[in-house]
Amino acid sequence: MPPIRGSNCSIPLSQTSVPKEKRNSSKRTLPRDYREWDKFDAEKECERINGNLVKKDPAVMINTGHPKIKTKVDATWLTEQEKLPLANHEKDKGNEAFRANDYEEAVAYYSRSLSIKPTVAAYNNRAQAEIKLKHWHNAMSDCLRVLELEPGNMKALLRRATVYNHMGNFRMAAEDLRTVLREEPQNAAATQLLSETEKKMKECQPELQCKGKKILIQEVEEEDDDTKTEQTAHPVEPSQAVGGEESSAAPGERGDMGNAQKKPHGRGDGGPHSEFNSSHHGHWRSKGASSDKYKVGQEPKEKAANGTSKRGSTASVPADQSSGGKETPVGGNAGESVNLDAPCGALPPPLARLKNEGNLLFKNGQFADALEKYSQAIQGYTESGIDSPEDLCTLYSNRAACYLKDGNSQECIQDCTRALELQSFSLKPLLRRAMAYESLERYRKAYVDYKTVLQIDSGVQAAHDSVNRITRLLIEQDGAEWRENLPDIPRVPLSAQQHRREEPPSAEVLQARAERKAEVRFTALKQEGNEFVKKGQYQDAQGKYTECLKLKPEECAIYTNRALCYLKLERFAEAKQDCDAALRVEPTNKKAFYRRALANKGLKDYLACSSDLQEVLQQDPNVQEAEKELEEVTVLLRQSLANADASPAKPRKTVPITEVKGDEKTPSVTDSGGSHRGEATAINLRPTNAYEFGQALNTARCGGDTVACADLLASTTPEMLPQLLSTQLDGNTISFVMQSLDSHLLEKDPNLVYQHLNHLHTANRFSVVLMLLEKDERRHMTQLFEHLSAAQSSEFTKNDVQNLANKYI
Repeated sequence: MPPIRGSNCSIPLSQTSVPKEKRNSSKRTLPRDYREWDKFDAEKECERINGNLVKKDPAVMINTGHPKIKTKVDATWLTEQEKLPLANHEKDKGNEAFRANDYEEAVAYYSRSLSIKPTVAAYNNRAQAEIKLKHWHNAMSDCLRVLELEPGNMKALLRRATVYNHMGNFRMAAEDLRTVLREEPQNAAATQLLSETEKKMKECQPELQCKGKKILIQEVEEEDDDTKTEQTAHPVEPSQAVGGEESSAAPGERGDMGNAQKKPHGRGDGGPHSEFNSSHHGHWRSKGASSDKYKVGQEPKEKAANGTSKRGSTASVPADQSSGGKETPVGGNAGESVNLDAPCGALPPPLARLKNEGNLLFKNGQFADALEKYSQAIQGYTESGIDSPEDLCTLYSNRAACYLKDGNSQECIQDCTRALELQSFSLKPLLRRAMAYESLERYRKAYVDYKTVLQIDSGVQAAHDSVNRITRLLIEQDGAEWRENLPDIPRVPLSAQQHRREEPPSAEVLQARAERKAEVRFTALKQEGNEFVKKGQYQDAQGKYTECLKLKPEECAIYTNRALCYLKLERFAEAKQDCDAALRVEPTNKKAFYRRALANKGLKDYLACSSDLQEVLQQDPNVQEAEKELEEVTVLLRQSLANADASPAKPRKTVPITEVKGDEKTPSVTDSGGSHRGEATAINLRPTNAYEFGQALNTARCGGDTVACADLLASTTPEMLPQLLSTQLDGNTISFVMQSLDSHLLEKDPNLVYQHLNHLHTANRFSVVLMLLEKDERRHMTQLFEHLSAAQSSEFTKNDVQNLANKYI
């Protein structure tokens, strides 16, 4: 074969010569007929090819869960008006997720809503979603938050009852459900859940009942030589007679219930076993021996064991109550001391003792023995012939309670009826008879007694619960016409209604209640106002503080708090008024002075602001805020004074001045107001206004005439001095007045000097001018007070001068 075109090598023929058949069979695929293509299955061929491939890719992870939703939203930058719609929007998202049965997502959106603005609806909805997820503790927490925000919320109570029910706390669940039904009697969900809860409570009740205890009774036989031989001890069940055989009862002794009326008796063969005497006192007696006794456990042998067939009730009674000086309580512990001889109404002492013993036995749970004591007391009452229906009613009622505890409902009803015949509308017999009727399933009569009890005392919760329960049973039994089958409910007179007997509260009690209520409301409003201030909501805080002042108008702290709100709202006049009111209540309140200073600053009354700030610093020199404010206000005050000096002044009045040479005497120049001539100047000593006083004072000061100034001050009343100096008050004037008082007037009239100084510091802007005095001027002031302190006067003392000096120096 010729070489391949474009190749640099040649292939030998021997290597390329291959048989045609072999080459075609190994390298070429024969074409198929079109009919074979019709039979070709492409899917099977692809599966065959894919099956030969080795899968090296990892398994694909499919995330079927939702993307994690953040449960908190940062809403610190939002206002209250912006928070509410955003919180409602998140809550609506939670409602959509809840309707779609996506409870986890619903919980997330409700949590977002609560992080923006906590609301009762969001807490309630999240609690329902948590219940669906069976997160009982989280649901309980949300229900409790709702009840803190809104006590008595029906949804929260119903959902908390659901949580209690699932957690096994059926009693608390029933209480919540009854509360809901009292407010919403037609609430079907609460009614159904209460029925289920009560059913579960009944199922759990047998497990909670106390079981009877086995008592080890040892039989002891006394011999003639007073030696006792103990027989073999054996355990005896409480419902079994001593002697090991079952007790029987004659038909006449058996009551209607049958299970609690069997009275045991012995064989009567005079053997060592004793029989239970069915008489009223119910002690163990022996037919063959006079001193058979029983020892219970490790009790003293002097005590007899009294075993009965009444549901395992046992009591130990003294063998001989007439012998011995010590008294042992019936049914009580050996170390327990109870006065069994305490008087009981009009009962004679023996019957009173029986009643007290029965009460003690009943308290210890020995109902059968208590019943015997009450029966003896009733029989003794009948034989004694006394007339005390109240005491007999109580005995029948107490014995009825024993029958009720013992399960003998028929006897209980009979005793309650006897008690009610003696005292109509007595509460306890009615209630016990109602319970007995209910246990016998005589629901109509039970309903009537329970309703009568509620007429007497509407606060008996057991009667309320039983009425609700019996109502449902009667509706199921008789349908909608169940009331028509009821017996007549007696109308209880007002004299027997206990809740009507309560006297109305006195005026003092009503006032105390009102004060407590006002105190609680005041504290809540103040707390709400403080919270609004922390959040920067000063308008809302101001409203809360205003309501506080309506309750307590003399509360200083509320005035200062509201003043702060007014300052933040730039209502400076109202802030000043509140500070003034606070200072009337508490004249040394530091906060009131400081906030009034800020209010005066806002009103541009820098002089009053400076005075208040100085007062703050005098009380507490460490208040840095007051120091900074005082520095700033001092600058503003100087600027305002400079601006006032630059303004055009009023035309000055000309004052004639006459020079005098030597000792020549010249008549003084007079004017219409009357004037006086000094050594060098003549000034008006009777100014009629502040302007004339200022002109006269300036004339004396410009000439350095302290004598003329002293004469001017001597002719001026101290009360008018602050008003006359109001337009001329500055540091030089103050210093000149002090020198004139010290040099001339102090020697003549120290009392007048004291009066002038006592009024001078009340002038406007005096405190500011005092701050601007130079060192020498302050020294002159100090000298004046030293000389005044040394002066003798009956109108002031050294302490008065010292206190006055504190306002200047």
